[in-house]
Amino acid sequence: MFKGLSLQAHAAKSWPFEQARALLARVLRLRLADDAERDLAFTLINAGKTDEARAAFPALLTPVLLETGYGPSGLPHIGTFGEVARTTMVRAAFRALTDDAIPTRLISFSDDMDGLRKVPDNVPNKDVLAEDLNKPLTVVRDPFGEYASFGAHNNARLRAFLDGFGFDYEFLSSTECYKSGRFDATLLKALERFDAIQGVMLPTLGEERRASYSPFLPISPKTGKVLQVPTLERHVERGTIVFEDEDGARTEVPVTGGHVKMQWKPDWAMRWAALGIDYEMAGKDLIDSVKASNKICRILGGEPPEGFNYELFLDENNQKISKSKGNGLSMEDWLRYGAPESLAYYMFQSPKSAKRLFFDVIPKAADEYLQQLDSYNRAPAEGATPPNRLDNPVWHVHAAAPPAQGSPVSFSLMLNLVSAANASNQDILWGFLSRYIPGATPASQPMLAGMAEGAINYYEDFVRPNKRFRAPDARERAAMEDLLARLKALPADCQDAELIQNEVYAAGKDAGFEPLRAWFTALYEVLLGQSQGPRFGSFAAIYGVAETIALIERALAGEDLAA
Repeated sequence: MFKGLSLQAHAAKSWPFEQARALLARVLRLRLADDAERDLAFTLINAGKTDEARAAFPALLTPVLLETGYGPSGLPHIGTFGEVARTTMVRAAFRALTDDAIPTRLISFSDDMDGLRKVPDNVPNKDVLAEDLNKPLTVVRDPFGEYASFGAHNNARLRAFLDGFGFDYEFLSSTECYKSGRFDATLLKALERFDAIQGVMLPTLGEERRASYSPFLPISPKTGKVLQVPTLERHVERGTIVFEDEDGARTEVPVTGGHVKMQWKPDWAMRWAALGIDYEMAGKDLIDSVKASNKICRILGGEPPEGFNYELFLDENNQKISKSKGNGLSMEDWLRYGAPESLAYYMFQSPKSAKRLFFDVIPKAADEYLQQLDSYNRAPAEGATPPNRLDNPVWHVHAAAPPAQGSPVSFSLMLNLVSAANASNQDILWGFLSRYIPGATPASQPMLAGMAEGAINYYEDFVRPNKRFRAPDARERAAMEDLLARLKALPADCQDAELIQNEVYAAGKDAGFEPLRAWFTALYEVLLGQSQGPRFGSFAAIYGVAETIALIERALAGEDLAA
């Protein structure tokens, strides 16, 4: 799938390819001895001679590790998914850039050993969580009563959604990595270099926090809580620290085997060093944290990963989306209305610009995705220079394998069809769709079927409650009566959207509408109860000429179209 694309990939300008080029430079710099080897490896890869590159440089056979992090203290939200989707796009770009010569792995890492610091607002049985405050999330009881712990519940929610999207990833649990000994060697190194880590962290803290800060958070053997207490003694030769437990007793525990976890910035750095992470992106609000973790990673003998800082998602009030608050859209919310592909498309767009993540962005994202898919599959005009298809968003949305067919009906058009047909279920809607697309069924048009269901849900939840129909004024009435005559002159089974659109234009022009936008606004407000709508000719072609005539006649007769 990714082979034979390296020339196009090196010319691609979209942001995942920019990131992939930086990642490739890192890999060659760290794994090959000098510039001569790096140049040769790059030349072989770029020429598609992957077998030769592998044979000459065995170091390239070690997988490149891309990572995303998840804090399961609250229910998963779209921001979490967005990080996985975007990292997957970088991974696909890297595979194309290297002609798939260098293996890659994507790790989805859950910080599920963190202590629960506060009770989220959007969960049941809050009293259960309140009793377990400050314990590791994989020890905190599940308020939903479905899993062994709250951390396990939220991990399962995340994994189920990522699996539903078909992401190729490996899930890693912080708890398992600490307790299995996977982090032990790096934790011992952190103990040895305790003062150097403190030298990075203490200047970033306030005076009161500096007095008690330690990069190690011991887990009390008596209460099971993750304690934020000073390290009183360090015994590098024994691999232990001493701290004051909650009952005042001085307690010694190993830094290995899951007896402690690290503060989150040192923890992030320790993970990079222990696992050998090559790439991880983070939100703009974590820029300073990334800088600190980069320094600590080097102290621990690692090389900080490549990555970039993306802008944050905002809710309808332009507030940062928070897992604990549960504001903004959930993953389930988006999928109730929009196709998965439209969500991935939204994640691709302008990652370094702040983006509203609320219900009103879904129709636009859905239609833009369909437009890009049509553009990807459209043959270039004769004599024209074909665009680099690897820069089309759908190449990234579908990891190099976009479908050959999209939807013949846009989401906005579907919404208006639902409205005009009063379609409360898909059976009603497919009565119109199968007439417009002979032989079409939900099975033969799965993308259209998913969009139909989403449009019905979106219409019922957001459009219907806000519809405001009005009566036409004298000029609008005359123009609509003219349009009626024009439509009646067309064949009853006419499905030529352009022909119908021309008649709509002519009626508006003859009535003196200038600009014509005012004419279309009148049609939408009188017939559909809204100020904007689809291309009217396309709407009438799908809805049916006879049905459109009946709709106009009902409006002119003063009938209640909202009923």
